[in-house]
Amino acid sequence: MGPNFHRPAAPVVTRYTPEPLAPRTAEAPVRGGGAQTFVDGMDIPGQWWTLFHSPALNALVERGLAANADLAAAKAALRVARETLYAQRGAFLPSVDAEYNITRQKASDTPAPPLANNNNLFTLQTAQLTVSYTPDVFGGIRRQTETVAAQADAQKFETEAAYLTLTSNLVSTAIQEASVREQIEATRKIIAADREVLGIMQRQKDAGQVMGLDVAAQEAALAQAEQALPPLEKQQAQLRDLLAALTGRLPSEPGLETLDLASVTLPSDLPVSLPSRLVEQRPDIRAAEANLHAASAQVGVAIANRLPNFTLSANAGGAATSIADLFTNGNSFWTLTGDVTQPIFHGGTLLHRQKAAEAALDQAREQYRSTVIGAFQNVADTLQALQADGRAIETAARAEQAADRSLGITRRQLDLGQVSAAALLIAEQTYQQAVISRLQAEAARYADTTALFQALGGGWWNRKDA
Repeated sequence: MGPNFHRPAAPVVTRYTPEPLAPRTAEAPVRGGGAQTFVDGMDIPGQWWTLFHSPALNALVERGLAANADLAAAKAALRVARETLYAQRGAFLPSVDAEYNITRQKASDTPAPPLANNNNLFTLQTAQLTVSYTPDVFGGIRRQTETVAAQADAQKFETEAAYLTLTSNLVSTAIQEASVREQIEATRKIIAADREVLGIMQRQKDAGQVMGLDVAAQEAALAQAEQALPPLEKQQAQLRDLLAALTGRLPSEPGLETLDLASVTLPSDLPVSLPSRLVEQRPDIRAAEANLHAASAQVGVAIANRLPNFTLSANAGGAATSIADLFTNGNSFWTLTGDVTQPIFHGGTLLHRQKAAEAALDQAREQYRSTVIGAFQNVADTLQALQADGRAIETAARAEQAADRSLGITRRQLDLGQVSAAALLIAEQTYQQAVISRLQAEAARYADTTALFQALGGGWWNRKDA
């Protein structure tokens, strides 16, 4: 009964973005500034984070996979789903129960004694075997088993999604924390330079060389630079706390790895899975497909519940006043029963349950479609972000190089007495600000590279433990 499930067809498109992607991103001669090439159809390794070639990052991810509570909970939920499926499969077989009953009884003298020996006081012992079997005539049990199997598949892919989310969060958080740490260092250098400039200007003011307005402006610049430091320190502390939580630790526990951004290598070749393959690779799409399958099977269950139900049962055993006589001649008994139940009137309950199951199927179909659209949007966003990241780091690198040249010129001019020390410190401040912008562009590039591996499914199909 009910519809037979067929996997939805993959979207008939050849690319993710409205316009074809450039084969390579922009590049810059700085750390993390190498060009990235998009490789159509390239497969993704199961341990994709190893493409960053960072032992510290690999150790952090392995620690998280071993100790993260959310991943352990997802694996436990998968075991629950599988055991539930095994339990459901038992409905295809007969159920067999053994029963033994012993009763001490005294009968009234008024009616005839219940025993053949006319004893009113006796101990009755009964042993019997009961067999019951429900033939799956209209496939209701098969559809229910199909539902539970699909739910187990959904949990399997939800577990893979938890695995992918954990590894992606670990990589992106570790890289972001390393970037923020370097931004804090550059910000502190800016603050130190601003303080030196302020000290110089205060001495110049005392000598009558500058006005108080100039000193006030520099004080404001110093305060602004100092104001930028606490949010960065707050962000770093929260990122460290997040890393501790992702690796199954309390924030106060020591021993958490510290990633050095210089040890991370930007992957040069980026996979771009074929659109027709994405629906096979994304765990969220596969989970939505399994939910659609379960909803389809539930329609069959609802229909079968409106049709006749057949049950076969049999009892066999013996009853006697002593165990030795349980199965002797005359003390045995048996029954064989066939039962057919046809629902006739249930106040519309069964009909509306079927309609509810059909509506749930429509809902699951639209949820699947929404998941597919969201997945393609996710990949398109990430690919376009990577293109923009290449241009951003190229621009940031040019700005950093220009600031560095300006700093070098200012230093030479100071040696020749053409500028004041304050001018040198301002040039130093400009350079450090350019360094911060480049660090932010670098971190964004690493983060979007991680997001691409996540958006394409993370290579779970290549993992031995998947």
